[in-house]
Amino acid sequence: MVLKTTGTGLLAALGAAAVVGAAAGPASAAGQTAPAGLPRPTAQLQSTDTGHVVEGTTSALGYAVAPVKTLRLDPWAQSSADVLNNGVAVQPDNGVPQVGTAPLTAPLSAGGGAQDLPVVGPALGLLPG
Repeated sequence: MVLKTTGTGLLAALGAAAVVGAAAGPASAAGQTAPAGLPRPTAQLQSTDTGHVVEGTTSALGYAVAPVKTLRLDPWAQSSADVLNNGVAVQPDNGVPQVGTAPLTAPLSAGGGAQDLPVVGPALGLLPG
């Protein structure tokens, strides 16, 4: 057999050698041969690697969650139409300090996202991204 130096000729020569070698080789593990004298193909399942699956999922989750954490929740923040800029406060008569909505709405009316909220922000720190 003459091998050519070109890629196509070399592949054809190797393919022909593989077919000749396979036809002359032993039969398959089951002892049966295909009608053309070639061994029957066998199939085996690959072992699953869950480490790569978990790593890929968690790294992709970081990229998916990061925009949600920094998303501006109040589209009218720092404008005259901002409804969260108004606050309501109550001064109880029993000496308790003033209670109002401004501490809760101030991060949003300043243009912040969910990570700037008092309770939700620290909880979002547990998510990747």
